[in-house]
Amino acid sequence: MTARLLEGKFFAAKLREEAGQRAAKLKEKYGITPGLAVIIVGENPASQVYVRNKHKACTELGFYSEAVELPETTSRSELLAEIQRLNNDDKIHGILVQLPLPKALQPYESEVLEAIDPLKDVDGFHPVNVGRLVTGQNALIPCTPHGCIRMLELADIPMEGANAVVIGRSNIVGKPMLHLLLGKNATVTICHSRTRNLAEIVRQADIVVAAVGKPKFVTADMIKPGATVIDVGINRIAPKKLVGDVDFEAVKEVAGAITPVPGGVGLLTIAMLMQNTVAAAELQLTK
Repeated sequence: MTARLLEGKFFAAKLREEAGQRAAKLKEKYGITPGLAVIIVGENPASQVYVRNKHKACTELGFYSEAVELPETTSRSELLAEIQRLNNDDKIHGILVQLPLPKALQPYESEVLEAIDPLKDVDGFHPVNVGRLVTGQNALIPCTPHGCIRMLELADIPMEGANAVVIGRSNIVGKPMLHLLLGKNATVTICHSRTRNLAEIVRQADIVVAAVGKPKFVTADMIKPGATVIDVGINRIAPKKLVGDVDFEAVKEVAGAITPVPGGVGLLTIAMLMQNTVAAAELQLTK
């Protein structure tokens, strides 16, 4: 039996619709239009595509959108000054610094991300928001793992009491995913490159989240029949060929539900960024 396909475009449309409804309430009740600023340093072609897509999503939902394009030669102090300007701008509710930064600025990445006001940190990377997530408080949550959780909710896939395995321990996906699943009362195991008997552990899972960054790493023999498989990986194996961390063609014959790559989790990330922008506007209103 072939697995149910969890297509990102269906869930992303629902999440964007939610964000639009929340934004409309803010405008009607308080006269507030959610505003997002994206800072891009240098001319990374992939980053420029992401920035255009974010601007397009904002425009479609009637958000205020500002793209701050800085040259490759931008200094640490100039970048921090630009972040401070946006922190003080009442039109801007969410600030995102597009990564990766140019090589000269990469040593300052943590300092740059921590310079963003936690209430405007729509990426959810600031230590304040990380701490709030870990302790179960209201927080701005990293978009990709939050999108995975919302997709599981919208797909009516039960998380309470489920055995969940997260493969990958990054600060962007793996660790936040652990805490989000715990918050849904799942029993969570996090695996990584040093995990012993990884295949055996994954085979116990009702929900598998693959975020390891290795093409087709998760194979069919690692999946329990009927399990839900969420593939966060995006790996380019040829100029026009993208694959996930899961061997999709083989695993779909075993799993109960699975996300494709492309066309799966990636489409949820910008939708969740729109949700986070609205959430940031709501948080700043209450503060």
